[in-house]
Amino acid sequence: MLRLVWVVGISLPFIVYYFFRLVYVEQHPDAFSEEERYAIGRHMVDQAMRNAFISTKAFGKENLPKEGGYLMYPNHQGKFDVLGIIHVHDTPCTIVIDEKRSHLPLANEVTRLLKGVRLDRTDMKAQVEGIMRIADEVRDGRRYILFAEGGYTFNENHLQEFHAGAFKCALKAKCPIVPVVLVDSYVPFGRNGLQPVCTQVHFLPSIPYEAYKNCRTGEIAAMVKLAIQNKLDELKK
Repeated sequence: MLRLVWVVGISLPFIVYYFFRLVYVEQHPDAFSEEERYAIGRHMVDQAMRNAFISTKAFGKENLPKEGGYLMYPNHQGKFDVLGIIHVHDTPCTIVIDEKRSHLPLANEVTRLLKGVRLDRTDMKAQVEGIMRIADEVRDGRRYILFAEGGYTFNENHLQEFHAGAFKCALKAKCPIVPVVLVDSYVPFGRNGLQPVCTQVHFLPSIPYEAYKNCRTGEIAAMVKLAIQNKLDELKK
């Protein structure tokens, strides 16, 4: 928590600057391509990471599909998860985020800028509409980050239950699934202190639609969770 308070405090001029820049971008939506919006978002993330003494190493970027849309399913550890992935993911991507969590500092700005999807868990109709929107956009080539664990509760580098419903989007989009392994992503904003922190993002080989099209969502969830768990076990050795 100390690091989050520190980065908000020290980045106040930067936050004010980007607040007005985001207002301008939203008022002129046709003037900025998705690549330009993503470049602005990554610059925001990179600046925040420098101010917070955070670095992130990426592994397996060659496993990302070269063309078309896909869904990334990472393990969920903390507030830094999305920022770490955006920092190392070179092509534009966006996020699916819980409505309440989406209004936290920086998360709100990134969600707006990247035109992410906010899901209200208390509104079933809105959830269905959100799933359909995600599937349509992935078919059109967009890339989404979606957390199947739903939340995090000091789980650190241990996995929690993967919710089957999170994989409905993939079945509807008929797209590749990319399991993503986050390591030590809970440390930056989950521990007190301002010591330099290094997190890891591992992109695992993608799972093509043909490999899971006949599976139930629960089976897909188990498949992705196993791939992530195997990688975590490998890294512990």
